[in-house]
Amino acid sequence: MSADPKNLLADLLRAALVSVAPEQAETPILLDRPKQAGHGDFASNLALQLAKPLKRNPRDLAALLVAELPASPLVARVEVAGAGFINFTLASDAKTRVVRQVLEQGDAFGRGAKNGVKVQVEFVSANPTGPLHVGHGRGAAYGASLADVLAFAGFDVTREYYINDAGRQMDILALSTWLRYLDLFGIAIPFPPNAYQGDYVKDMAAQIREGHGDRFAKVSAADVLQGAPAIDVDKETHLDVLIANAKRLLGSDYAWVHGFALTEQLGDGREDLEEFGVTFDKWFSERSLFDTGLVEKAVAELDARGHLYEQDGARWFRSTAFGDEKDRVVQRENGLFTYFASDIAYHANKYERGFDRIIDIWGADHHGYIPRVKGALQALGLPPEKLDVALVQFAVLYRNGQKAAMSTRSGEFVTLRELRKEVGNDACRFFYVLRKADQHLDFDLDLAKSQSNENPVYYIQYAHARVCSVLAQWNGVVADLAGADLARLDGERELALCARLAAFPEGVQGAAADYAPHQIAFYLKDLAGDFHSYYNAERLLVDDEGLKLARLALAEAVRRVLASGLALLGVSAPQSM
Repeated sequence: MSADPKNLLADLLRAALVSVAPEQAETPILLDRPKQAGHGDFASNLALQLAKPLKRNPRDLAALLVAELPASPLVARVEVAGAGFINFTLASDAKTRVVRQVLEQGDAFGRGAKNGVKVQVEFVSANPTGPLHVGHGRGAAYGASLADVLAFAGFDVTREYYINDAGRQMDILALSTWLRYLDLFGIAIPFPPNAYQGDYVKDMAAQIREGHGDRFAKVSAADVLQGAPAIDVDKETHLDVLIANAKRLLGSDYAWVHGFALTEQLGDGREDLEEFGVTFDKWFSERSLFDTGLVEKAVAELDARGHLYEQDGARWFRSTAFGDEKDRVVQRENGLFTYFASDIAYHANKYERGFDRIIDIWGADHHGYIPRVKGALQALGLPPEKLDVALVQFAVLYRNGQKAAMSTRSGEFVTLRELRKEVGNDACRFFYVLRKADQHLDFDLDLAKSQSNENPVYYIQYAHARVCSVLAQWNGVVADLAGADLARLDGERELALCARLAAFPEGVQGAAADYAPHQIAFYLKDLAGDFHSYYNAERLLVDDEGLKLARLALAEAVRRVLASGLALLGVSAPQSM
């Protein structure tokens, strides 16, 4: 039988089931931890599952199963409850053994065995057209924590950032930078309201002037504005004409300005994310999809399979055939491919790279994009169920009770870097994952900066620091705690702490299965709360040497699990506070 209590109970129930109903021996056996301590340590609904196929009263069936359970020294009590639940209460030894497991396994406790499943998690992927803002920060924190949880649970994880370095948005950034640059030389052109307004654009313009003088300023305002309609008549066409004029007037130098703006913003974003503890295994260029012909290849394949048609000079994908609300253009009448076309090619490439599961993390405003992408994959003969899309609601930042604007184009946004500077990386990472990703999040700055029990990240870190302080006062050798007599841990709070520790491995697996790192945050709050209650009620450094070593072993086990859980969320575990 398994040494793990949950698996042990499953083995016992399986043996009882074989005795009572051998024809149902393969029935899945589920065990959950009851929310109320009075209902035992584990509960099974096996009798309720089997009542209908066996045509038996579930409570009677539960009683039969309990009567056939093999005896075990690790089970203190078994009861039939409610409509037919079987509740198990473990013996103290079965509960406290987790302390030794944690001390022996260290930061490997709770880590799942390698399952060989290759998972790609693509997240952030913000247009490199300006600094990352606090909205991007939530996607970054969620994606990084989800990837870490999946890896800890046993998956082979690849973290990827898709660089949107092709298309109109980058042209707008290049134009914005050039117009600010021209202004430095007295070439005054009304700055379009739909161009990028932030000071970072002016900073890039100043850098270009410093490094290249007037090399890109040998034009007139009339040349730049040639053929452009008035801004107040058609601002989008006005912008497109200015972009076309910039390409014509600069010639080959346009590519330099474009590349400079891209490199600066992409480098700034990468540095910001790295400082935030968010790193990627691969940075994938959208432009490479065009350069290698993958976009053209994907569109041609859709056409060959009969999923495209022409209308008004453009080529359309029959997206409605796959559940979308309308068909989508993949190639415009001017021959240019759409963003959707490159997205199809990008996802097809993900499949070609051999991932077993593909997870895209998108902003919640992209919800309507899911059917068309999955439809295109299905049209290409690729299994759409391999792609999962996790939606992230933007976080709303409140400072002094006032909502902060976050618009990249207007320049009126709070950057992720500013937020990190104000409240620190730890508070940022934790608060971002404190709620389900698809739920609205109000980021309370006052709470994030407070050093109080109401601040969850402070509360958890303080529990870790408390253990470190006690161990420092003890001044012993932590390795010696592995031999502590755990039978001395028989108090209600001590056994509750042991039960909480034992729940960590299944908590990791649950968070991985649900794509829900917030479950780890909730678990850590509960574990810290259990420890603080224990610490306030009992002395750890008692005179009784055996009891002292047992309590210190428990505290050290708590510390290690706190540190592991915090690491999954990208949060530090300080030794003092």
